[in-house]
Amino acid sequence: MPATENTEITELIADVREQVLYLQELGVETLEFCGDLKAGEREQISNLKLEIRNSEAISNFRSEIPDIKSVSAKPPESKPAGSRLASLPSLSKLLGSGPVRTKVDQGGPRDMENTAITLNADELPSLPEPTETIEQIRAEIGADCTRCKLSGLGRSKVVNSTGNFNADLMFVGEAPGADEDEQGKPFVGRAGQLLTKIIESIGLTRDDVFIGNINRCRPPGNRAPETDETIACKPYLKREVAVVRPKVIVVLGATAAQNLLETKVPIGKLRGHFHDYLGVKVMPTFHPAYLLRDPHKKREVWEDMKIVRDYLNAQG
Repeated sequence: MPATENTEITELIADVREQVLYLQELGVETLEFCGDLKAGEREQISNLKLEIRNSEAISNFRSEIPDIKSVSAKPPESKPAGSRLASLPSLSKLLGSGPVRTKVDQGGPRDMENTAITLNADELPSLPEPTETIEQIRAEIGADCTRCKLSGLGRSKVVNSTGNFNADLMFVGEAPGADEDEQGKPFVGRAGQLLTKIIESIGLTRDDVFIGNINRCRPPGNRAPETDETIACKPYLKREVAVVRPKVIVVLGATAAQNLLETKVPIGKLRGHFHDYLGVKVMPTFHPAYLLRDPHKKREVWEDMKIVRDYLNAQG
C-alpha cells in the first residue's frame, strides 16, 4: 500500500477511535449514518474496509478501537442533527455531510426499545443554575472535614478554592502540597509561583481568576488522590464551577484533567485543544510542578495558554 494511503488510513483510525470513545461516554451503543451515499462512495468505503483489514501497518490500532455494534447507511431524517463525527475531515470526506443518529440504552428492562436521540448542542448537559454561594459551600465543607480518610492521614488544613468568584478563567489542580497544607491556600509554593507567571503571561493576575483543586486535603507524600477521596471531594468543586460559571477551565496535570473530564486519556493527548465540561471550555495542560522538573514542557503550556487567551479575548 502506498505510504500516503497508509497515512490517511492511520489518521482515519485515530479519528474513529476518538469519536467512538466520546460516544461511548454518552452511553451510545449503536451508530447509524443517516444520509444518501453518492455514486461510488459505497465502493470507496468497501475498499477502505478491505485495505484496513489487509494493512499490517495499522494492525496495532485494532485493539485500541472500542467495539461498536453496527454502522449502517440509512435515509436522511426529516430533522438533521449535528455531531462531532461530522466535523472529522476524513470521515466527512468519505461519508458526505449527512447527519448522524445515535441510540442509547435508557437503563430500563432489556426488552425495552432503545430511544433515539440527537446530539444537538442545545440538548447537551449544561451547568445547573446556582442556588448557593461560594461562602455557603465553604461553610458546608467546614474547617475540619472528615468525609474521606485524608483527614486522618496527616492533613493540617482544608485548602479551599480562592480568587475571583465571577472569574472568566478557572484553574483546577490535583491536591494541595506541603506549602498549601500549611497556609490553607491553593498554589502558594514553587509550583504556585510558576502558575502566577503563567497567569500573568496572558495578561491576567491571580485576582482575576479562580483557583482550586480536585481534592482539598494533602495526600500523604504528595501522592495522587485515590478514587474514594476524589469521590468525596469533587462534588464541591463542581458546585463551585456552577457558582463561578467560568468561560474556560484550565486543568493542571493528568490527575486533575482525568478526574474532571472523567477519562483515562493521557494528558499529552488531552492538551492542545478544548474539551467540554457541562458547556464550559476545558483546556488540559501540564501541572506547574511538572514544569519545574521538565522545563522543556513550558513551550507546550504556553501554546495551550495562547489558545485560552485568544478564546477569552474573542468572547470579550
